[in-house]
Amino acid sequence: MPQPPLIGLTTYLADARWGEWDLPAAVLPAAYAGCLQAAGGRAVLLPPDAPSAAADVVARLDAIVLTGGEDVDPALYGARPHPRTGPPVRERDRWEQAVLAAGLARDIPVLGVCRGMQLMNVHAGGTLIQHLPDRVGHHGHNPYRGHFCAHTVTTAPGTRIGALLPGTREVATHHHQAVDRLGSGFIVAARAADGTVEAIESTRHRFAVGVQWHPEMGVDTPVVHALVDAAASAADTDRAASVAGRKVRTVRNSPGRTFPTQVS
Repeated sequence: MPQPPLIGLTTYLADARWGEWDLPAAVLPAAYAGCLQAAGGRAVLLPPDAPSAAADVVARLDAIVLTGGEDVDPALYGARPHPRTGPPVRERDRWEQAVLAAGLARDIPVLGVCRGMQLMNVHAGGTLIQHLPDRVGHHGHNPYRGHFCAHTVTTAPGTRIGALLPGTREVATHHHQAVDRLGSGFIVAARAADGTVEAIESTRHRFAVGVQWHPEMGVDTPVVHALVDAAASAADTDRAASVAGRKVRTVRNSPGRTFPTQVS
């Protein structure tokens, strides 16, 4: 019986309190792991590490989720910080860029959520709007601190996201930054009513999708199921390629007789 795909989730590094403890911790809202498990995947957390470790870690995974969180450092796309841009989290930025690069190099499925989508765009040479209300003239994407709110998005026909979520629907939102100049190799797959880019996807990879909203909140499980299905398919393909790639040599034991011997 095939094993469920193993999907890595990037995490925050934050001061956290639980029980008697108040310590730095690698944390992530439980909804991320929960939605993957409900869709048939296995979740593993990826706290920031040395970027040089990313390839080894990603080699053991079937897919990656770049999760939401703090603002991406504007220095990564050659901009000065806006007054409303949060403090840089450079350790996380470096780690997630390395994880993303390793995942794309292996062509395993990648899903970027909110900050994760923004990082995917920056990694591809794109830029960000650092404070969206300056551009759209309202706070509808992030009206209340610490709470998800709903707004509508319309997906683009002919895209992966458009096939999964056709038409216009409500999504869970909480962000004040967004894609500005689109990165190389990506197309826009959804927009909000005010024109804000709400989803992007790669034209160069099997499954590299970013959504500005939060599918882990359960409002659009097709995206999560598509990631898990793509991860399972990628894992099956990689296993088949591994078996097919084994060299077989023959050892001649006596005239007219050969015996196949597998070597890795």
